[in-house]
This record gives sequence, structure tokens and C-alpha cells, in this order.
Amino acid sequence: MSHAATDIAAPTPRKQGESLWAKAVGKFRRDRWGMTSLAVVLVYFGIALGVWAGLWGDNWNTLTPTINAEASAEHWFGTNRNGQDIYARAIFSTKTAFEIGLVVAILSTILGAILGAISGFFAGRWPDEVILWLKGVLDSIPFYLFVAAVAFALQGYAFSMHIAMVATFWTTTARLVRAEVIRLKGFEFVEAAHALGVPEWRIISRHIIPNTTHILLVQATITFVSAIKSEVILSFLGLGVKDGVSWGLMISESTNEVTTGFFNNFLAASAFLFVLVMAFNMFSDALQDALDPKKT
Repeated sequence: MSHAATDIAAPTPRKQGESLWAKAVGKFRRDRWGMTSLAVVLVYFGIALGVWAGLWGDNWNTLTPTINAEASAEHWFGTNRNGQDIYARAIFSTKTAFEIGLVVAILSTILGAILGAISGFFAGRWPDEVILWLKGVLDSIPFYLFVAAVAFALQGYAFSMHIAMVATFWTTTARLVRAEVIRLKGFEFVEAAHALGVPEWRIISRHIIPNTTHILLVQATITFVSAIKSEVILSFLGLGVKDGVSWGLMISESTNEVTTGFFNNFLAASAFLFVLVMAFNMFSDALQDALDPKKT
């Protein structure tokens, strides 16, 4: 047999295809701003973990004799009108932001995914009509009015604000998931599951929802930011955090201080909030671009 024949007969190694998730990770890692924003978010998360572990920020409520003091070696951002260390309060508020953001983002995303998948899977039938009606009712109520009503109805309950946010933020996720599920219903893997007699609930949980993960990840990051910003506004209005401290409470406390020319409290809370929200928005945009198969 000739060398030419041998070359033809030799098996050609097959190149393994790259998965969609591997491509998404690669695209995200090549995004300079996406990686930078992720690093900033991780720094904030590390600060929050440190507060949870009691490594720093535990003196946020300690009173000192120095009132409205300027920045110094002892008090990096100065003290407020009560003599409390502004830096410690800003650091501790990072934990508050992550607690609220993570809880609301996770719960509202899960609820929106389940209800959106059910609505899309049974599109045009009574489960879809009930979910769409409920979504329409919640979307028609002004957010802050709804939160105020929930807070009043659940006076003294620590998680009234979380409940109000979850009850409203799930609707956007449900709408996006519903549209995606309606598209996925016509795919062969869903029709094959029907033909094999797979129960509908199993099709939804094992075949439909996992294929909406790209939507859920992006929506969770958006909801996280929305929850933090909403908490700041609600706390500023006196409807948010009751026990503890948050950036919204710090901004609310600074209203009287600003009129006297003392801006440390306001600037510290605003700066911490601005950097985190900006970083998370950039991270969300980069994640959305990475998970979009239409973009290379």
C-alpha cells in the first residue's frame, strides 16, 4: 500500500465543539470592563463577608464625644451628629445592601422563573390567564405605595420590605421567561418528552427552566441592583431598614447636616452606593453580551 493510500485511510481526529457556556465564559473574560466590574463587585462582597464575620464595622453604633468631626486617623470619614464613625457605618451598610439585594434577587428570580415557565407552557389556558392577571394587577400598583401598604400591614415584621420587593420584582422575570418558554415549546426535545409521556411538571422543571438560565442570570443581577436602590429610597423615606444601618438611612440622617455645610455622611453613603451600582450595571451588561449567542 502506498503512502498516499495510508494517509487517506488514517483517521482524522475530530475537534471537540466548544459549549455555549464555555464560549460565554470566554467572551466575558475578554471583556475588560466586565472583568473590572466583577472585581469591584467581589471587593464589595468581601467587605460584606468581613462584616458578617465580625472582622470590621462592628463599631458602627458606638457613640463618641466628637460630633460632626472631619476625617482623621481615628475616624477616616469623620463622625456624624451623634458621634458615630461614618466609615464604620458605611462599611456595615455594605452588608445590609448585600443581604437585601441577594435575598430579593434570588427569591424574585425563582418565583418569576416558576410562574413564567408555567404561564408560557400553558399559554392560552387558565393557568396562564391567572398568572397574567396577577402580574397585571401588581404592575398597575405604584411600587412605593404598595411597599408602604405592605409595611403598614406587617408592622414590626423585619422582612416586610423584602416581601414587598419580591412580590413586585418577579413580574419582569416572569414576562421574559414566559416569552422564552413559548419559543422553546416548539423545539424537538420538548415534543420528544411529550411523546415519551414525561409528566408536564417534569418537562417544565427538567427541560424548560434550565434552558432559560441565561435569562435568569442577567435578570438576577438587574434585580439585585433594583433592590439596593429601592432600599435606599425606602430607607430615606422611613419605610425601609428599621434595625441597623443602611446607605439610605445615612443619606436621610445627613439632610440636616448638609444644611450646616457638613457633607461627610452624605458623600460617604452616596459614594459607596454609586460605585456598587455602577459596577453591577456594567457587570450585568457584560454578562448579557456574553450570554447572547448572536454576538461574537
